[in-house]
Amino acid sequence: MKFEMSQKPLTIFSFSSLTDIVLLLLIFFLLTSQFVVQTGVKVKLPAAKNMEQSLPTKLVVSITEEGKVFLGSKAVDIASLPAELEELKRQSAEDNLIIRADKSVNIETVIKVIDASKSVGIDKFTIETEKEVF
Repeated sequence: MKFEMSQKPLTIFSFSSLTDIVLLLLIFFLLTSQFVVQTGVKVKLPAAKNMEQSLPTKLVVSITEEGKVFLGSKAVDIASLPAELEELKRQSAEDNLIIRADKSVNIETVIKVIDASKSVGIDKFTIETEKEVF
């Protein structure tokens, strides 16, 4: 039995292997990407020219325009905030607190949140802002 070999170039290109590779890459990037978790509390963040991307964390305190304080999406009284922060810090073992304060919030409320977090040993703070639009 003699096999026939030709030196002709391929006229049809098979895309099946290329689509498999693209599909695998898409699945890989979807599974390895980190999604930023936003809390359900709506606040109007102050604008800044130089905005840094904050790392996702479970320690997020939001202060609304009315002065209500939320730890994640749970409403918390300012007096019970240290105990709640300590419990959440123990569960997550994180030490960076993100403060999402509405731009109309009194600075005294933000200072109370910082004092409450310092009392439980959290020394790193990030005040979240949004990019200033020209």
